[in-house]
Amino acid sequence: MSDSGLEWSRGDRAKAAAKLMVGWVALLWLLEVVDVVSGHALDGLGITPREPSELVDVVPAAFIHFGFAHVAANSVPLLVMGFLAALGGIRRFAALCLVVIVADGLGVWLVAPAHTNTAGASGLIFGLFGFLLVSGFVERRPLGVVVGLLIGAIWGGSILLGLSPLQTGVSWQAHLIGLVAGVAAAFWFRRRAQS
Repeated sequence: MSDSGLEWSRGDRAKAAAKLMVGWVALLWLLEVVDVVSGHALDGLGITPREPSELVDVVPAAFIHFGFAHVAANSVPLLVMGFLAALGGIRRFAALCLVVIVADGLGVWLVAPAHTNTAGASGLIFGLFGFLLVSGFVERRPLGVVVGLLIGAIWGGSILLGLSPLQTGVSWQAHLIGLVAGVAAAFWFRRRAQS
């Protein structure tokens, strides 16, 4: 394949990643509009721990938010980190997101405090952060290492704050489980360097 063909392929991959993430974030905003218009009927799709009937909400909970401020807080990091992770391939990205969302949702279902309702994309965001932070090192790819260091420099402080059990109104458990799932996924989905 020629260099120009390779660049075109990278350009296509970037366009696909951008379209996917813009669509994803737009969906989150649309769902919040529906939630508000319906009198917050979608809030029930959050995860209430250790209730067997709540297991069906493990995936939907990652798309539901508790107000526009909640969606706004998650939009930029999801857009940026999702785009960067999706550059590695849409199928790989979809598998990564599914693993993080399911692991995070099941973890929240198991360990979150009783009588809570957990929802939002932040567990996935913490997973994407963990994935991007370590995947360059795991795959021994210099550009991936640089991306991980930049992501760490930009969002590392807020990630650490989001892991604090002292914060009220946020699920530090969802954040921690998402982060661990993302780091694990970096090893699971690693690509072998080509010789």
